[in-house]
Amino acid sequence: MPAADIQQKVRALMPGVIADLEELISIPSVAFPGYPEEPMHRMAERTLELFREAGFTDAHLAEVPHGYPPIYAELPGPPGSPVVVLYAHYDVQPAPESQGWTTDPWTPTRKEDGRLYGRGAADDKSGLATHLGMMRAFDGKPPVTIRLILEGMEETESNLEEFVEAHPDLFQCDLFVVCDMGNLVAGEPVLTTALRGDVSCTVTVRTLDHPLHSGVFGGAAPDAMMALARLLSTLVDDAGDVAVAGVTTGTWEGAEQSEESFLEGVPLLDGVSLIGTGTVSDRLWAKPSINAIGIDTTSIAGSSNVILPQASAKISMRIVPGTDPEAELDALVAHLESHAPWGAQVEVKRVKAAPAFLVPSGGSGVSAAREAMSEAFGSEASEVGSGGSIPLLQTLHEACPAAEFVLWGPEDMDKARIHASDESVDPDEIERMIVAQALLLEKLAER
Repeated sequence: MPAADIQQKVRALMPGVIADLEELISIPSVAFPGYPEEPMHRMAERTLELFREAGFTDAHLAEVPHGYPPIYAELPGPPGSPVVVLYAHYDVQPAPESQGWTTDPWTPTRKEDGRLYGRGAADDKSGLATHLGMMRAFDGKPPVTIRLILEGMEETESNLEEFVEAHPDLFQCDLFVVCDMGNLVAGEPVLTTALRGDVSCTVTVRTLDHPLHSGVFGGAAPDAMMALARLLSTLVDDAGDVAVAGVTTGTWEGAEQSEESFLEGVPLLDGVSLIGTGTVSDRLWAKPSINAIGIDTTSIAGSSNVILPQASAKISMRIVPGTDPEAELDALVAHLESHAPWGAQVEVKRVKAAPAFLVPSGGSGVSAAREAMSEAFGSEASEVGSGGSIPLLQTLHEACPAAEFVLWGPEDMDKARIHASDESVDPDEIERMIVAQALLLEKLAER
């Protein structure tokens, strides 16, 4: 099908694609522990129904030993055609009121800027919409063989890696298309070629056997919360760069993201500066970063004049492509165990060691994707990295080492605000991505 015909057909399909996306946004499919299970089951069933209608007649909920099931399907193409695995996920991040939403996160809302707002609008129900739109563009009969995997627990403790390891035969292919990424700016095409990994741990600092009166004992008895604060401050230097000995750092060699475009998506308060050294691209894609993402201590509402005997924090460190996650976590643990002040006792528990990922280069599939992006967007696609992590990619690579990877999607970094309040997606970006994905399959079939 010529590119112009694909573009025309996709444009005609877009009202239905967006209507389906709005319906999916309205389902609060949060897979985190403690959240209601019914919306997750409803989301799985509705997603299953939509993909069956789109042509995956054998789509089914796969059996997994725990958690919410992935959706799996196979659709044979012409004999001898390439095999493509399409990936997206149907679960979303929580959307607490404390994030400061200006609209109801479970009510899809179009604003004056033309974007569609709601939790999951971008991450990653826009990926589902992209796959659905592409299938409809081919009337359910794409020119290649497709295997579909839609994850149900990407945002929490994933069960898909175990499923892939148990059933590697289901994931044999020529190309993985992971529709859970996006351009830096909507309308400006990129291919993501590197993702940082993610290691994490919890650290507990203890200084006393029991609480003490802060007036009677303060000034001599050590406070665990203050000790924890001092320990956390040693993880970065004055510039904000990671200061953990043995952690790998590097520089980014691909296309650069300007500081100006980065600041468009970062709501800095007056007087607050960016942290770290090197280019923005270095800091996001080739250097480690570290954050305390949670703290357990007495709340302000429950506080009294007491010196705390114990305080804990969860530490997340993003690691650079090409590194061993266990070795990077070893370095973080060693730092925490050796830098506590005043002889405070430190207990570190490892939580996760997820690998970074470098997209294999030089293949015909990635070349076809670059051409497809350029035709769909009207400008040449560049290569960028991602500060985020998708541990599943390494598992897929190990299951099918010869396969290529294309990482893309409608989640623009500029305005999508994934995982935050007022998450949104540009419907025009979804349209462009549907066209790009359809063109990719056409090019693969021709080759």
